[in-house]
Amino acid sequence: MAASSICKKNHYLYSSIVEVQYHGHSFLLKLVFVSNRGSKNKYLVLATTQTKLRSEEIVQLYGRRWQIKTYFKTAKQYLALDKSQVQSYDGQCGYIAVTAITYDLLAWQERQNTDDKTIGDLFYLMNESLPDIKFVDALVYLISELKELKQTSFEKIDEAINDFINQLPRFIQIALKQII
Repeated sequence: MAASSICKKNHYLYSSIVEVQYHGHSFLLKLVFVSNRGSKNKYLVLATTQTKLRSEEIVQLYGRRWQIKTYFKTAKQYLALDKSQVQSYDGQCGYIAVTAITYDLLAWQERQNTDDKTIGDLFYLMNESLPDIKFVDALVYLISELKELKQTSFEKIDEAINDFINQLPRFIQIALKQII
C-alpha cells in the first residue's frame, strides 16, 4: 500500500491507495470504504484510478453515477425507453426527451406523495399511453398546459415556452405553429 488515511466522518470509513497489476500493466487505484446504510456490519468499496480526488469527492461522484444508473433502469423497465422503434435521429431525441420528462414528473409526484401508497401503477399507465401519442402531439399538449398555467399565475412561462420552441428543429416549430 502506498498511502492510507482514516477519517472520523461517518459517510466513509477508510481510504487507501494500492498498486494494481492487470494484464501486465501496473497502476494506482484509490479504494474508499463506505458504510452501507442498509446494514451496520457491511460496507461498500468504491474504486477509482483518480487517486488525487478526495474521498468525499469520490463518494459524491459515485452517488451521482448511481442516480444515473437508477434513472436508466427505471426508464427502461417502466417507461419502455429501450422499446422505441423510431428510426430517425430527431425522433429518437424526442422519444428520449419525452421519456425523461415523464420520469421527472413521476419522480416529482412521488416526492410530493406523503401517504404510504405507491405510484408504481402510474409508471405502467404512462408506459401504456406513451407509444400511442406522437411526439409533436405530446409537445403541443405540454406547451398548451404550460400556457394555461401561465394564464393563472406565472408570467415568465410564456417567454420560456417561446425560447424552448425557438430551440426546436425547424420542422417541429412549423408543425407546432400550425397546431397552436
